[in-house]
Amino acid sequence: MESGAPAPKEETIFDTTLKTIPPLNPEGWKFVAIFAVISLIITRFMPGLGWPCLIITLWCAYFFRDPVRTVPTREGLLVSPADGLVQKIVEVVPPAPLDLGDTPRTRISIFLNVFDVHVNRIPAKGVITKLNYYPGKFLNASLDKASDENERQHITIALSSGPSIGVVQIAGFVARRILCQLRERQEVATGERLGLIRFGSRVDVYLPQGIEPLVVVGQRAVGGETVLADLSSREPARTGVKI
Repeated sequence: MESGAPAPKEETIFDTTLKTIPPLNPEGWKFVAIFAVISLIITRFMPGLGWPCLIITLWCAYFFRDPVRTVPTREGLLVSPADGLVQKIVEVVPPAPLDLGDTPRTRISIFLNVFDVHVNRIPAKGVITKLNYYPGKFLNASLDKASDENERQHITIALSSGPSIGVVQIAGFVARRILCQLRERQEVATGERLGLIRFGSRVDVYLPQGIEPLVVVGQRAVGGETVLADLSSREPARTGVKI
């Protein structure tokens, strides 16, 4: 250290705590502001509701958190587009709007509850070839018929490694708005943010034909980090057990 140079500032517990607080997604600021204003008005006339209002406002900020993720970028890896529970892994024909043909593919369904991060991410590098939004019902997203009846956004991605995959954002019982920030012919990178679903939902991923999943039902997935499948591997589908 040069003579006379100021000593580096020692990091405090407060500084460390701030680093652990994830940033807020830009979409969330207006909702936090609305919740805060309503809470102030309610508290002004009913002081006894001050703490419940504060808790609800803090929960709103928590819901719209957008944490930084460390994304695996090796060619051929497909990462989870969402945080949540791997609820189902089944062989089904992809929805027609995805334009993925009528041969069954493995579908991985990830269910997001109201406490999960709701920012969705791109599973793998490629180009957006199709976008189709459909208004619909708001059934419980865990139901099979939610794939066909709920509000949903279909996204088809032609991967740089060759095949195409499908991603479907599905609104749930509590969710009332799907936000997709993509456009057709847009080039996207693995882990890039694609949008979000407000307040509880599901995201389905349709793997390329012949590719086995590397996750199991009941596993928790982390958006942008958990590897769902590896296109360059011929490892058989994994099994798991709760312990």
